[in-house]
Amino acid sequence: MRIALVGCGAVTQAVYAPLLSRRRDLFEVSAVCDLSPALAAAVGDRLGVTARYTSLDDMLAAGGFEAVVMLASGSHGEPVRRALEAGHAVLCEKPLALTRAEVAALPEGRLMVGYMKQYDPAVRRAEKLLAELGGPEAVRSVEVTVLHPSAGSQLAFANLTRAADVDPGLLASLRAAEDDLVSRALGADAPESVRALYGVALGSICHDLSLLRRFTGSPAEISHVETWGPAPGSIEIAGTLPAAGRFSIRWHYLEDYPAYRETVAIHHDGGTLELAFPAPYLVNAPTVLTVVTPGADPGGEGRTEWREVTEAFETQLAAFHAYVTEGEPPLTGADGALEDIVTAQRIAARYAVQHGLPIGGEAA
Repeated sequence: MRIALVGCGAVTQAVYAPLLSRRRDLFEVSAVCDLSPALAAAVGDRLGVTARYTSLDDMLAAGGFEAVVMLASGSHGEPVRRALEAGHAVLCEKPLALTRAEVAALPEGRLMVGYMKQYDPAVRRAEKLLAELGGPEAVRSVEVTVLHPSAGSQLAFANLTRAADVDPGLLASLRAAEDDLVSRALGADAPESVRALYGVALGSICHDLSLLRRFTGSPAEISHVETWGPAPGSIEIAGTLPAAGRFSIRWHYLEDYPAYRETVAIHHDGGTLELAFPAPYLVNAPTVLTVVTPGADPGGEGRTEWREVTEAFETQLAAFHAYVTEGEPPLTGADGALEDIVTAQRIAARYAVQHGLPIGGEAA
């Protein structure tokens, strides 16, 4: 399947380029696009692609591919809309958009939103085990902890090409447009603390929201949100789950923490299913699933660890290929992505209400 890559930054260079290089049985990269000519050239050279663009519209007009993989930063609502209108299937990295209105404006088409953790073999196994235990109704609590060091430390191994050739005026206009979208989501008077919380919720915590959707469904209520520490700091979110039990998410940005770590623990009456995720940029580093059960002897405890080195991003790419060529539905489409946007707005609104801060826009 011929594809075009939009965005040639960190995740493209560290993850997608090596995976696409070894999955030439599924994909042929026919075009690359980035605001930076240097980044487009670097990824084009690496993948042997001569069609390189700095304009999405120019790339779409030229064609020569069946699908678009949207990997640029920021809101993807408008570029996804244009790609779908041009008749292409789209795999879009999260977040799909910053507002509900952007999602509502999308035309009918083949759209898959990239939450790679949903395709992790350990996650799929945990889903199966939870279903055997009785599904969402069996859950007492879901507890998430994320320890997030700097992006620089996580990507030090990747030898990235950096962009230094993009017009500053263009970057300023893009930032202004994105700020306007956030104002539409949260209201023009929303303070920086609420905007920053919303950014983390849609940029990082959304992965955990996507896992909640798979395991239990989206939160029924956001009952508590707190932040502390130097920005982006620490974030705590708690609430009720739709079928049974409660959830808590504790996300900490720790600049000099030695390694990224994310744990998702699902507690039930008979034990725990715990997932420990490695840094997302470490291709083929396994997620560890620990299954805690009663031991064979009274009062004992059994612990079983399960891991597999199959890469979640690669499984996601294969699922996109199956979606486009065979019609196999993705785990997250526009509806699931919209659920996460709504939940992120509810998180921002709860925080604003708790602290007597203004909130407007869609989140009101």
